[in-house]
Amino acid sequence: MFPICDEQGRVIGFSGRVLSGDEKTAKYVNSPETLIFTKSKVFFGLDKSKRAVLDAGYAIICEGQLDLIACFMAGVQNVVAPQGTAFTDQHARILKRYVNEVVLCFDSDEAGQNAAVRSLDHLLASGLAVRVAVVPAPHDPDSFIKNFGGEKFRELVEKADGFFDYYLGRLTRQHDPGSDKGRITILRAMAEAVHKTGSAVLIDTYAQKTALRLGVTPEAVRAEFTKAHGPKFEIQRDEPENLDAEPETETMARPSTQEFWLLKLLFLHDELGPAAAAHLDPAWVYHPQVRTTIGQRLSAEKNGTWKNLAAFLDQCDSPAMRSLVTEAVAEERKIPNPETQLADIILKLRNQFLDRQVAMLMQKANQPEINDQTRMELLQQQQELRRLKRQPLVAEHPTPNTQHPTSI
Repeated sequence: MFPICDEQGRVIGFSGRVLSGDEKTAKYVNSPETLIFTKSKVFFGLDKSKRAVLDAGYAIICEGQLDLIACFMAGVQNVVAPQGTAFTDQHARILKRYVNEVVLCFDSDEAGQNAAVRSLDHLLASGLAVRVAVVPAPHDPDSFIKNFGGEKFRELVEKADGFFDYYLGRLTRQHDPGSDKGRITILRAMAEAVHKTGSAVLIDTYAQKTALRLGVTPEAVRAEFTKAHGPKFEIQRDEPENLDAEPETETMARPSTQEFWLLKLLFLHDELGPAAAAHLDPAWVYHPQVRTTIGQRLSAEKNGTWKNLAAFLDQCDSPAMRSLVTEAVAEERKIPNPETQLADIILKLRNQFLDRQVAMLMQKANQPEINDQTRMELLQQQQELRRLKRQPLVAEHPTPNTQHPTSI
């Protein structure tokens, strides 16, 4: 039987742990909630540990009473435990009165690690910095201390990773970063999580770390992170993973500003058609619908069949393409120096295309089954692509003599 105290040490309830009996009985049974005892607003042990929490400058959050007692007896006393309930926003606000940082130290099983992830929103909302100490499976803090001692547990806490380093590592263990599906899942989850901080510095930092872990360029991950809007974050690919597969039902992410402006330039300024046909390869365009639209516009220019915007829309069989072009040309902002703007956009699209090719070569080179000779060839191709990126655009066919990235 564990007495539950408020922050002043006054007993406000009890928690009983079942030692044996009916397996269907809950392991812990708490006093019913009252005016003075609300589980979501109470930490077990805070009355004993608040001085140690203040002195340490951070609080360790573990799951249960026995974990906390084991920590306290081992000399690690800056520790608290939610009272038999999920971590809440009230818990976070209580801790914020004492410290600016917490270390989550939940059980090593899947339920414990999921609980650590779920607590992030409340902690960030209260302005708390978060680290995560992972107890090696199959232990919880109590059993780890019994087996390895308090000093080892203290080291484990002191070396705890920042939450997003922990989360990136967990995602890459759960999902294969070598597959398209795995990369997309990791990107979505990291973008959603890191955007909750509202910190441009942290977003950029973890865009770089995510890129390194996935073997892609930081620029590509930054571009994807900017499209993150909560759980509806969308990822797009250059080409479908399987040409015979059914089309994806997810809404495709909107084209970038550069791609919209390219549409606006080519469909409102007929005089730019020849320059675009000479310098722009549609494969450089990332968004599939824009790529197809630009391809038709340039084909009409090269074939001498281009008339004007109205004729193009009349002959357009795709409602989605017609809507895309109409939206782009109806955008109210005027484009100064159209020729210069076109050249700048084409150059940026080419360089982004080359970056994506380099990223895919890096990803392939990092695969464990690749032999040394093939890896060397892939590295040489990367060097050639980087050399091409430094070259100015030329009037001849501008596509570098490399494979399309989806076939590398």
